[in-house]
Amino acid sequence: MNVVLATSEAIPYAKTGGLADVTGSLLGELRSLGVHASLFVPLYQSIRKKFKPVDTGHSVKVSLGTKSYESKIFSFDDSVYFIECDEFFNREELYGTSSGDFEDNAQRFIFFSKAVLEACIELGLKPDVIHTNDWETALIPLYMKTIYKKQFPRAASIFTIHNLGYQGIFPSSVMPLTGLGKEWFTLNGIEFFGQVNLLKAGIIGADIITTVSKNYARQILTKEYGAGLEGVLAQREKDIVGILNGIDYNEWDPSADPAITARYSLDSLAGKARCRSALKKECGITRRGVPLAGIVGRLSSQKGIDIFLEAVDEIIRAGLNVVVLGLGEEVLQKGLIAATKKYRGKVFVKVGFDEEFARRIYSGCDMLLMPSHYEPCGLVQMIAMRYGAVPVARATGGLVDTIKDYSHVSGRGTGFLFTGRWPSAMAECVKRAICVYSSKDQWKKLVVGCMKQRFHWKASARKYVALYREVKRKAMA
Repeated sequence: MNVVLATSEAIPYAKTGGLADVTGSLLGELRSLGVHASLFVPLYQSIRKKFKPVDTGHSVKVSLGTKSYESKIFSFDDSVYFIECDEFFNREELYGTSSGDFEDNAQRFIFFSKAVLEACIELGLKPDVIHTNDWETALIPLYMKTIYKKQFPRAASIFTIHNLGYQGIFPSSVMPLTGLGKEWFTLNGIEFFGQVNLLKAGIIGADIITTVSKNYARQILTKEYGAGLEGVLAQREKDIVGILNGIDYNEWDPSADPAITARYSLDSLAGKARCRSALKKECGITRRGVPLAGIVGRLSSQKGIDIFLEAVDEIIRAGLNVVVLGLGEEVLQKGLIAATKKYRGKVFVKVGFDEEFARRIYSGCDMLLMPSHYEPCGLVQMIAMRYGAVPVARATGGLVDTIKDYSHVSGRGTGFLFTGRWPSAMAECVKRAICVYSSKDQWKKLVVGCMKQRFHWKASARKYVALYREVKRKAMA
């Protein structure tokens, strides 16, 4: 089986979010299962500086409208390839700056999508399956059925939607750059309210569509979560599969993590108390006798930070200290900073991202708050459970697939879930968690249960391999 993964980011080469974790981890797991897997990523400035990739001696020519670009193909590791185009990718950031997205993102990723296919031809890869990810590579499946049909007559395509909230919507003026005919700028094509929707190309073009959890695969078919594409997705319902993401349990291991204050494990949890004390001291949390909760991730409305800010007064009164780490929307950052001033010694916020500090939050907190409006999969709750931080989350997307709501009757569960989008729902859920926390035996049992959970990437990778074989059989029929 010869598989090509195309993505705009992948660990360890380039990362802004969970997409990189997923694609980079999947590459390694596929190889461990005996799949010949290749990876294509743009040659960003950061990759050139850190990894110093090697020129393969191969190059491709890509046309965007009336302009052509000559692009070299670089490599760093076995079958990991980088597409060079300094005009598009030799920048400090991947997609934009704090001022907003790059104005030429459409050109950048239309170019990359074409360049991946040209590179496959140039390198003689002859893939059985090309697996693309999110809007940045969504044109590839449609290209394989149109302008590159002759070059890939027997190759199948899989398109993974990691987050339907990001669709790659651009003015109609970019349509000629795609090289697709006018017949594709229609309701049944990639037209979307008079604009071009690149993610839609993946939905209509791919042989199979996957999402990153079973629950999210169901949710995106509804108006509430479909982000305007529920009708298009409904037409492909039989071809949509939910495969839960996983984490690397060697990478996330409190018994061996050098970034945390003290090591601990299921056999000995004493180190977690030391981590907690150290985190409180580091963050200036002075209130004693109450649990400590963390928030880690993008400070965006998707992540429900607005819900938290509206509920924060009641949550603090209920008896919870909170540590926040993240970067995102300015209005939410200001609201969080205001909360730190109002609740000095009870709330701490660090704007930005610091992976070592994130690990100290996972290891030092009793709970992790995830009030997301929607969450396709979520990796943070998996990591938090590994470190014995009990998730308190809104019941949506992959959070439903990974967290079992605690039952006060049976004493079983791996976290606390709430429905609805109102602050009182979150506050009541936090109070439920605090109630259980007050019983040391019950809380320890809950923490141990969380730490025993396993969401291995290998299990997810096996499902992808089975899907690759299935879609390849259909393509060969």
